[in-house]
Amino acid sequence: MFDPLTLAAGAVILGAGWAIGRYGHRGTVPGSPKRSIAKCGCGHDLAIHDPQAGECHAEERRSIAPATWEWVRCPCRRYTGPLPVEDYFTRPMLPPTD
Repeated sequence: MFDPLTLAAGAVILGAGWAIGRYGHRGTVPGSPKRSIAKCGCGHDLAIHDPQAGECHAEERRSIAPATWEWVRCPCRRYTGPLPVEDYFTRPMLPPTD
């Protein structure tokens, strides 16, 4: 009914494929671009900064004693990173100015 040699060969192929997929090198494709996130000088991205005022809304952990931490607001008061392309070419849609 089942050929044991064919079943053994299939099991070996399956095991080799699993081992190569599990332990093989998973590098990036040479032609693919790396994703970069635009960050401010404080290390936070544009989404955390207020669009109108530019203040950073992130919190940072600061050590006040050994093994004691407190959360303080990021001291950045203006976004200094690169601006998105949309800010150069599109006008704000809302609120209408008519």
